[in-house]
Amino acid sequence: MTDVLILGGTGWLSGHVARGWMDAGARVTCLARGGRPAPAGAELVVADRSEPGAYSTVASRDWDEVVDISSDPAVVESAVSALAARARHWTYISTVSVYADDDVAGADESARLAPPAEPGDEYDYSRAKVAAEASVRRELADRAAIIRPGLIVGAGDPSDRFGYWVSRFALAGTEPVLAPDVEGLGAQVIDVRDLAAFVIGVGERGWVGTANAVGEPLTLARLLAEAADAAGFGGRLAEASDDWLLAHEVAHWMGPRSLPLWLSRDMPGFATRSNARYLAQGGRLRPLRETLEWTLADERDRGLDRERRSGMSRAEEEALLAELG
Repeated sequence: MTDVLILGGTGWLSGHVARGWMDAGARVTCLARGGRPAPAGAELVVADRSEPGAYSTVASRDWDEVVDISSDPAVVESAVSALAARARHWTYISTVSVYADDDVAGADESARLAPPAEPGDEYDYSRAKVAAEASVRRELADRAAIIRPGLIVGAGDPSDRFGYWVSRFALAGTEPVLAPDVEGLGAQVIDVRDLAAFVIGVGERGWVGTANAVGEPLTLARLLAEAADAAGFGGRLAEASDDWLLAHEVAHWMGPRSLPLWLSRDMPGFATRSNARYLAQGGRLRPLRETLEWTLADERDRGLDRERRSGMSRAEEEALLAELG
């Protein structure tokens, strides 16, 4: 039986990976702090990876596959130091945010990276992931897959970004919905189920290399149109200019009082990364409509008018719509 160690396994993406490995017949162990349960059927080893001896329980065992997703370079390095000698293959889930530039459309895995974070630096997600990748490569260059996802979407997404739109269209019904001026804006997403399946596939094959795990480049206009259709939206898309939105303290991309997925126009490459290697290695991209419908069902279960980590309340939106006219 395949023995898989997931450093995490109790979160959203890592939970999908853990369940997928078990569905493939593997014996799965999750090493995590224990604040959330491991998926049913997985062994949970409770440990704080920032503490000495965190890996003592698992470092004496041989692993066919180790999966890590952390963005803390120190804990990634400690995991590699403790476990590399016992791992047949290692998959590190990084991010497309490691790239230094977002102004070149279609860039592939050879694009320039941001400088790696150094010990003592103020935390920066992009630079932290670059440093973590470097730790994995130093010890496991001939046994590691480094996967760089773009925006991961689907039911249960804790960031609340992608689900905002299909949820808001469903909530608004026949009333207007505020949106950015979509002309020239792009979007690129990957369903969490497709990403998890890819992670499992490269682990099963022992694939070595680096791959952007991203969907096909879309226009933001198409994504919003498909979300509106999936939600049965019958209202008007009220587009506001970038300058108007920024003047009214509406944020790009994510977070409170934001319009999720709205990118600054100086980032044309962010949502147009090449996925050629992902596809060549067997990566699947299910239809956007399937992901939207799955996400909408989850949003309805959680409450269309719930408080969100990204986006704005319907009341905030209606106040802005009244000003926009």
